[in-house]
Amino acid sequence: QVQLVESGGGSVQAGGSLRLSCAVFGYAASISCMGWIRQAPGKEREGVATINSDEFTTYGDSVKGRFTVSQHNSKTTLWLQMNSLKPEDTAMYYCAATSWSTACTTARTGWTYWGQGTQVTVSS
Repeated sequence: QVQLVESGGGSVQAGGSLRLSCAVFGYAASISCMGWIRQAPGKEREGVATINSDEFTTYGDSVKGRFTVSQHNSKTTLWLQMNSLKPEDTAMYYCAATSWSTACTTARTGWTYWGQGTQVTVSS
């Protein structure tokens, strides 16, 4: 029904920036909440940012003030602007989406659709 395809990952030095993109294919109008989730080796999955259909956004405490999530009006594209990157931001980043009516926050653990992930590596 919905497919997510990520791009934009790479390697940068600390203090640098990256912009991740997630293209949405399928019935995007059914999506009520989208988010970015990251996972580093040996660490638990962490919610990074979310945005709902009303453009209400939430951010994890560790990225607040540095990252910005946004989406196209059609919900066909999701972005994550990542500034002032730190080595601890190194992780695999996934975009995710759901049509569920429950709260759209970084506390969400259940998602209907997942992207393939894109690696972000930040060096000192």
